[in-house]
Amino acid sequence: MAEALNGMPASGTWDWETDVAIAGYGFGGAITAIVAHDAGAQVLLLEKATHPGGNSLVSGGGIVLADDAGQAYDYLHTTSGGRTDEGVLRVFAEGLAGMEDFLQQLARAAGVELSYAERGRGGTYPFPGSDTLWNVKIAPIPGFDGYEWAVGLRAGARLWKVVSDNVAMRPNIAVHTRTAVQRLVTSGDGTVVGLVAEQDGREIAIKARRAVVLATGGFENDPELKAQSFECQPVYPVCTLTNTGDGIRMAQKVGAALWHMWHFHGGYGFKFLELPYAFRHAFRGPRKPEAQMPWIVVDKHGRRFMDEYPPAVQDTGARPLEWYDADRQEFPRIPCYLVFDEKGRRAGPLADSIMNSDQTPYVWSEDNEAEIARGWVRRAPSLAALAADLGLPAAALETSVARWNDQCAGGEDPDHDRLPGTMMPIDTPPYYGIVAWPIVSNTQGGPRHDAQQRILDAFGRPIPRLYAVGELGSLFGHLYLEAGNNAECFVSGRIAGRLAAAEQPWESTLLAGSSG
Repeated sequence: MAEALNGMPASGTWDWETDVAIAGYGFGGAITAIVAHDAGAQVLLLEKATHPGGNSLVSGGGIVLADDAGQAYDYLHTTSGGRTDEGVLRVFAEGLAGMEDFLQQLARAAGVELSYAERGRGGTYPFPGSDTLWNVKIAPIPGFDGYEWAVGLRAGARLWKVVSDNVAMRPNIAVHTRTAVQRLVTSGDGTVVGLVAEQDGREIAIKARRAVVLATGGFENDPELKAQSFECQPVYPVCTLTNTGDGIRMAQKVGAALWHMWHFHGGYGFKFLELPYAFRHAFRGPRKPEAQMPWIVVDKHGRRFMDEYPPAVQDTGARPLEWYDADRQEFPRIPCYLVFDEKGRRAGPLADSIMNSDQTPYVWSEDNEAEIARGWVRRAPSLAALAADLGLPAAALETSVARWNDQCAGGEDPDHDRLPGTMMPIDTPPYYGIVAWPIVSNTQGGPRHDAQQRILDAFGRPIPRLYAVGELGSLFGHLYLEAGNNAECFVSGRIAGRLAAAEQPWESTLLAGSSG
């Protein structure tokens, strides 16, 4: 039976064929490919960027595991805020509890070992079930120090090496970089039967005999999606410049419902016109109760307004900046300003450099002096002079710093409850300030999926032969779990890879009769 296919090029012919076509080669796409291959499928991995890895390669490199699936579910249920289906959370919790052997297999195949240094770490927040959660990473690899095109956390590069080595050793996984998937191809009943990609300026129609899996990451670098999804504006991206919401739009085109579009993993950080990406500040991971943070954050009016070091500062650190003052018709906390002193300047670099790009990433100096010379960090002999340089009311800034110093002396922050061990007085000139903005490390929103990673339409029905993995439509709907997106890539990839490979091949008699 011949049938017109929607989305085909005008030629109406397939250029390539495979069993499972995967758009995006980060952890999610890689694990999907490995599992589908080992289940007997021919796999095609398509990556938009010159180098694969996306956010995965520059991540912290940890993967959350669980000792008890039931307790892990309790934790996830609480932190989801009622925004994620129970079945999705239960399957994820079971995946966390059953992941260790799979990770051991990947590590052994790559000739490396797992590191259990973070066993007993617990979840990010002290909710019921937190104690069952812990992290595993890849132990240091002799002679390996990362990738020349990426600057980030070395543990992420090590985990990426293990995963990509496992992909490379499987003969029926074909990888194409600089190949951007543009749209899905569907039959008349809405079944996804392939996709169209752009490579070297030409369109390539790819038949997926069994399934298509979207692993394209988020929309950190798409201004329009961010403008329509986030309360605060602007929100500047770090990490991966190619995450522009491609998978979201492709899924929408074939009828997908969306969820969690408002939720992004992000704090406050720095953006400069010279560079296309932003910087996170240097405090990361779960809060360390005795780690002194040298700054306070003030708004446009010189007033301190937040706990600068919440439990997961790179997750919820941006949320206090979202407040809109309807009387003044402004976001008074965007931008905001980090204020610190000479002790703080000497305490270490202000920012993390995290970037996976062909462009040479900027590496922040250890003593912040290079950034002072660039004018990114402002230095002044007094708070009044610093306020003038930053355009802040001097009296208000001086009052905010004086109150902060009094609170440091008393060992308590009654204004915003910052933990005493993190407090550090600002009393040693010269004084410093830097403009800060909301920043996004990765988004969590995208197409809604069920417990089998099948993308759902607006009525909750699975779109046939279409799956999503990783942070594309992540299950994290309210609070993030540190190292949770890495774990989600592995859990969702195992599910989608197995099920996509098990799909029965669709009939090859379908012919393209229109461009759709």
